[in-house]
Amino acid sequence: MSGAIVRLLTCGSVDDGKSTLIGRLLVETDSIPHDTIGAARKVRRSGSTIPAGEIDFSLLTDGLEAEREQGITIDVAYRSMTLLDGKRLIISDAPGHEQYTRNMVVAASRADIGLVLIDAMKGVRTQTLRHLTICSLMGVSRIIIAINKLDAMDYKQEVFDAISADIQRAVARLDVADIHIVPLSALAGDNVVYPSTNMPWYKGQTLQDAIQSWQKPKDVSASGLMRIQMIARADNFRGVSGTVRRGTFTQGEEVTIFPSNQKATISSIVTFEKEINKADTDDAVTLVLTPEVDATRGDVIAVSKDDLVAADRFAAHVVWLNEEPLIHSRSYLMISGPSTTPAIITKIRHKIDVNTGEHISTDTLKMNEIGDVEVASDIPLVMRPYGDDREFGNFILVDRLTLKTVGAGMIRHSLRRSSNVTHQDYEVDKVQRSAQKNQKARVVWLTGLSGSGKSTIANALEKRLFAQGAHAYVLDGDNLRLGLNMDLGFTPEDRAENVRRVSEVAKLMVDSGLIVISALVSPFEVDRQRAKSIFEDGEFLEIFIDTPVEICRSRDPKGLYKKSAAGEIPNFTGVGQDYERPTHPDLVIDGTAPIEESVEKILKILL
Repeated sequence: MSGAIVRLLTCGSVDDGKSTLIGRLLVETDSIPHDTIGAARKVRRSGSTIPAGEIDFSLLTDGLEAEREQGITIDVAYRSMTLLDGKRLIISDAPGHEQYTRNMVVAASRADIGLVLIDAMKGVRTQTLRHLTICSLMGVSRIIIAINKLDAMDYKQEVFDAISADIQRAVARLDVADIHIVPLSALAGDNVVYPSTNMPWYKGQTLQDAIQSWQKPKDVSASGLMRIQMIARADNFRGVSGTVRRGTFTQGEEVTIFPSNQKATISSIVTFEKEINKADTDDAVTLVLTPEVDATRGDVIAVSKDDLVAADRFAAHVVWLNEEPLIHSRSYLMISGPSTTPAIITKIRHKIDVNTGEHISTDTLKMNEIGDVEVASDIPLVMRPYGDDREFGNFILVDRLTLKTVGAGMIRHSLRRSSNVTHQDYEVDKVQRSAQKNQKARVVWLTGLSGSGKSTIANALEKRLFAQGAHAYVLDGDNLRLGLNMDLGFTPEDRAENVRRVSEVAKLMVDSGLIVISALVSPFEVDRQRAKSIFEDGEFLEIFIDTPVEICRSRDPKGLYKKSAAGEIPNFTGVGQDYERPTHPDLVIDGTAPIEESVEKILKILL
């Protein structure tokens, strides 16, 4: 293990002493430059009670000036030290405030050891339980519980025993077998590096010993596995490059490429310096395959395919990281390794109460909440359960408009329905159906406020197309809510599902060769963009009916504005719920212009 890297995550509630503890650990293992230590003897936080000339250990891990001004840690600070057997320890000091839990999640996703601090004067708190839950979900193999500030409790064993009992009850519901509980004082140095003489009743390991004794769990599967990071090309040369995730690859060995299930033989293995016969775990290599199969970045190469399945439906845990809540049926970008695909949270089974482990029914997730969900991706991905393989079991969710990371996910397993349903091709296709009707099948997606004139324009447009011999049909939002979408309300979640269903119906009708006119408020840009993404280029025309809300309110054809003013419709678009104007519509129609003029403009880009 000499030269190997061990990653340690420190976390806990605010003022539990994380920065002080790690600062002392670094100083007592001679891992901090002397001039930095000298500065820590002189600089003081606002309100600090540490005597002049003594080291303020907490300053040694705060990398941001704002942290010193506020007296808290607001970002993940990283430091490194060398362990006794030559391993390199990377220490990440995660923030303690609940609103910075997402920062902690990022650090936990790569950590080998989780160090969770508890203030002996305050005991187990909600944030402590949240951090334990996240460490468990993120696959941290060893958790060290450091019960700190026992010097303030006169080093009493009964205090340690009571908190230990609370912790044991909490971790019993978590999937973590390797738990160490250490009593210590970061300020006084008890049981950090050296055994404490103030706690003769404790015979266990010091913090450093508990870190030092960790061993990387062995991968029970020895078969070769590698994700393709790039395609290497040169004169008369083509290979697939990547880092061996586990096991070995040997020249002459047959491999399978996923998700295509193509087979090939390794004709040669090339490194930066030379050609080799065998590639081991963590080797960066280029495999030359015979035949030259059609593989791309993000595909997976495996010697054994027994534990790999390409699927597009997964059960997963998600930690929600965004201020805006998760909306099921809304399309996000799902990123796993180099693979990116649109994906939808089709179901939120429950959220997890970090205090009790209870499963609570919910239809959304708020920031820092953890949920058990079902995910549907647009293309098949090769994923493994996160508990078996962190690299092939993790993903992030990204907002398609802002490109912000909104969720961190851990695969539990693929769903059977993914392999039970396949696309069935028929000999008569969309092109032939459109040609039979002498038209190009397309969707005219009319969006705008209620009362903007969408249905009126849709009706006039269909009449004109019908008169010209075209085959068209109107999908009206209200009509669909009387049948197909009668189970949906007007929350953002239900509106996203409403748009998804209408777009899927429209896609089927376009496949039949029809011109489809959709008259739907569809207030959210990301939902409209997802609808557009399922069609081929040029098939989807987004038309914004731009009518001032004052005009819509004066028209009020369905009496909805009046009901909204009376408080009967809390989620009414344009009043209680915002309408997001299209950013790049194919056409903008003035909703106050004559109907025939509007229809002519649409026909000009449609036909």
